[in-house]
Formats: sequence, C-alpha cells, structure tokens
Amino acid sequence: MRAFVSENALLALYRIWGRVGLSPIRPAGTVATLILIGIGAGGCSLLRTDAIAGMDDGVTGSIRPTRASAPAPTESDLAYARNAASDVLTKGGKDYSQPWENPETGARGSVTPLANAYAGEDGRTCRDFLASYVNGTTESWLQGAACKAGQGRWEIHTLKPWRRS
Repeated sequence: MRAFVSENALLALYRIWGRVGLSPIRPAGTVATLILIGIGAGGCSLLRTDAIAGMDDGVTGSIRPTRASAPAPTESDLAYARNAASDVLTKGGKDYSQPWENPETGARGSVTPLANAYAGEDGRTCRDFLASYVNGTTESWLQGAACKAGQGRWEIHTLKPWRRS
C-alpha cells in the first residue's frame, strides 16, 4: 500500500496555500512536509515484511494452531483423579475442588462437582463432576459421574474425555 505524491501535486499545494492566505511553505518546511507525507503514505511498507512473508503455515496474527489431541491419561492418572473425585464428593461442599497429582507421570489436575445431587437409576444418590487433566504443556478435561456407595463413599461410574455439546 504505497501512495506516490508527484512533484506537480506538491507544487499545486504550495500555490493553493499561498493564495488562501496560509503562510507559504519554506524549503525546510517542504522537506519536512515531504517526509511526513512519505511516512504516512508508506506506513505499510515500513513493516518488517520478512516476518509476514514467513507465515506460510496458514496462521494469522498471534493465533497458533492447537495440537490435534492431548495425550490420553494413563490408568494410573485416572486412579488418582477417581480418588480425588471420591474425596471431594464425600466432603460435600457445593463450590469446592479437590486437587490431584500423579508423582509417577507428573500429571495433575483438580476435580470439581457439578450441579446438585440427583437420584440415579437404582435410586442411589448420584452426582456429576468435571476433572482437569494437565500433563506437561497440554490440558484437557474429563467428565464423570459417581453414586453414593456404602459407608458414605462415592463410587465412580464413568470418567471419560469431556466432549462439548
């Protein structure tokens, strides 16, 4: 996006300004005016084009493509998440989360109960929860459901990757 100003156009501006009573442009003012017009008209060409030209991967701006999928939780990771879910549901508390961490794999996260308890198919008290799963630099979510078992503990029925609906 470049705009070129011809010498004739600048001469015409000089003559117009002189006729309408504006102070005439002196040689130093002419140079300054030309520089300002050049910067204003060539502003887009002052950008680093090597940074823009290198974007051949279809990425625009600062948005980066996301990874196809986060690594799946191991059975060991799921055991820690299930234990945290059982703990947080046993404690009750509507707005409470329980952190978990697997020292073997370095995976971690937290479990948060969703909504209130409801009656399950077999008449037991059940509750849904959401668990975060962080492994290295990737993060994903797991959704689960649990029902109250004997002695006040919660039995986890499902724990699977969360799918947005």
